[in-house]
Amino acid sequence: MAEKIDLKRIARELNLAVSTVSRALRDSYEISEETKQKVFALARQLNYEPNPYASSLRRQRSKTIGVVLPELPNNFFTHVVNGIEWVARQKGYHVLIYITHEQMEQEISLIRHLQSGRVDGVLASVCAGTQDIAHFRSLHQHGIPLVFFDRVCEDSGFPTVTTNDYEASYHATVHLIQQGCRHLYHLTLPLHLSITRKRLQGFLDALQQYQLPVNESTVLIAKDMDLFYDQLDQLLCSTQPPDGIFAAVEKLVLLVYHICQKRHIRIPSQLKVLAFSNLETAPLLAPPLTTITQPAFEIGKKAAELLFRKIEKKRDILEQMHYVIPSALVIRDSTRSLGQALSNQSAAEWIHSA
Repeated sequence: MAEKIDLKRIARELNLAVSTVSRALRDSYEISEETKQKVFALARQLNYEPNPYASSLRRQRSKTIGVVLPELPNNFFTHVVNGIEWVARQKGYHVLIYITHEQMEQEISLIRHLQSGRVDGVLASVCAGTQDIAHFRSLHQHGIPLVFFDRVCEDSGFPTVTTNDYEASYHATVHLIQQGCRHLYHLTLPLHLSITRKRLQGFLDALQQYQLPVNESTVLIAKDMDLFYDQLDQLLCSTQPPDGIFAAVEKLVLLVYHICQKRHIRIPSQLKVLAFSNLETAPLLAPPLTTITQPAFEIGKKAAELLFRKIEKKRDILEQMHYVIPSALVIRDSTRSLGQALSNQSAAEWIHSA
């Protein structure tokens, strides 16, 4: 009978303690890189397969992480989850997805549910109404690591991964102005969220820089989607309609396209439109939509990497708490001037030091 391939076998052949081999295979900061490489090499050579159930019981771990999202029918969050899952798979972990449906009560309920220890860590993007984060702090009190991404709670003391919302919004607004827009509107979610505040500020600062009118009426906040649709419909059919619209979130720009089609408003000759969006069909819209495309996969990947460092209790005194990964402006026909030759796509990236 072939000898069983386990930690003891690897430890014996390398003349190491079983505990050292175990920590090396978990990529522990306590073990030197040289030792880790030796252990990894022999484990591969022997086709060692860890027992995840026994390992989980010994460490009282579930080998599962939870991901809390405000909504799922969103291309950005779909790509984020792919980035998270890619890292989790490398670590031998499962991913549980929880949806708050933009309801704070549901968010609180889900976080309390996760305190039971059914997950080893949590990645969260908060819902639009979240202001008090006491329920998130309770995770920390129960010893469960937490990392925020995209919609984050600033100054909370928890790690965050975001994009450069302010800079991206500023430059996107400048692009609209350079295309001839002088009567611009900003469509956004409630301003409790850090991303909505930063995107709005970038928009307003660009207007001020170019000495264009800045007032409350240039901002439409979507508190109720049915009511917001009616407000937007009235705006686009008013005697002084906007000539440029900047949607801070993807789902709002689709309403613009729907109303423009219904009201026979021509994009871009009558109205130029752009949005933060990871919509894969953006190039297929009529006309193709100019987007601020977020690095969604990279955001999910970085957030998961940070979470696993917390789970594995890896210590790095130089480790950042807040990571900013730049977005890219992809210019398409929805913002082009009539004098410009129409082409499928061009892109400009904004570089930002995190």
